[in-house]
Amino acid sequence: MARSNRKIVPESRQVLQQWKYEIAAEFGLPVGYGATGAADTEFAGELGALGGGQSSGGSWGHLTSRENGSVGGEITKRLIAHAERNFIL
Repeated sequence: MARSNRKIVPESRQVLQQWKYEIAAEFGLPVGYGATGAADTEFAGELGALGGGQSSGGSWGHLTSRENGSVGGEITKRLIAHAERNFIL
């Protein structure tokens, strides 16, 4: 079965990109263009704006698979928590 990266809600792309940079900053991962050290979560929004969230810019390539995976795993945890809070069956 082919896997698609198409978003069901296209407007969610910007929020997911912002979360990616916020979580990376919380984990102390240096991401974004010109990032040299650990970032503060206070400035995570600005990091997302600077990095643009494009992997072609190389801003995430220096991180290990484990570091990148931990960011993706945390995004998944937050999405599930959000759904559980907002969608009562």
